[in-house]
Amino acid sequence: MRVEIWSDIACPWCYIGKARFEKGLAAFAHRDGVEVVHRSFELDPGRAEGDTAPVIDMLAEKYGRTREEARAMEEHVAATARAEGLEYRTEGRDHGSTFAIHRLLHLAKAHGRQDALLDLAYRANFAEERSVFDPGVLADLGVGAGLPEDEVRRVLADGTAYAEDVRADEREAAELGATGVPFFVLDRRYGVSGGQPAEVFTRALEQAWEGREVQPAGAGAAACDADGTCEV
Repeated sequence: MRVEIWSDIACPWCYIGKARFEKGLAAFAHRDGVEVVHRSFELDPGRAEGDTAPVIDMLAEKYGRTREEARAMEEHVAATARAEGLEYRTEGRDHGSTFAIHRLLHLAKAHGRQDALLDLAYRANFAEERSVFDPGVLADLGVGAGLPEDEVRRVLADGTAYAEDVRADEREAAELGATGVPFFVLDRRYGVSGGQPAEVFTRALEQAWEGREVQPAGAGAAACDADGTCEV
């Protein structure tokens, strides 16, 4: 059974949702029979590469909040992440275009190293003092995930490399009705949206495996919308 996960590295609920899904998958009796594929979804597709801003400033401007209120929003998400055993820093992070990251993830998919690169990118973005929007950092992450350095640098230098693969993922997400991420598609039959609790993912996997109709699980689950809005 295949599980496809649409997500964006800039989305905190994708970071949290991945951890929760993996806990849910670990509790699934047929976990060894599940193939996980990560698909591309940009929360800020119109943003130019190289145009970055501090996350706190971006949140304050986007939501019309003070910096103190924006910082409190980040602290709320951080507390949720830490409850899942994830590190999360609320200061010093930046926000920018994730198009290059998604292109590199498609290279990683071709080498069977997609999950490894995604974990490193999430950790760099949310837990470490490293900017995933810096081409040098992104190259290091690709090599660290086990990708050939020459291929990593070639893809990052060529803005068209895997670009159509990213766009195809995004078009497919729209066709499936995904308006936010994370968005999980199980066996091309059932969908689960948002950073659901681990037990919800386990039940969804069980029902998809057995071919029964899965109950809607997206209502009330935190997610990031296509316009870049992330629930807190």
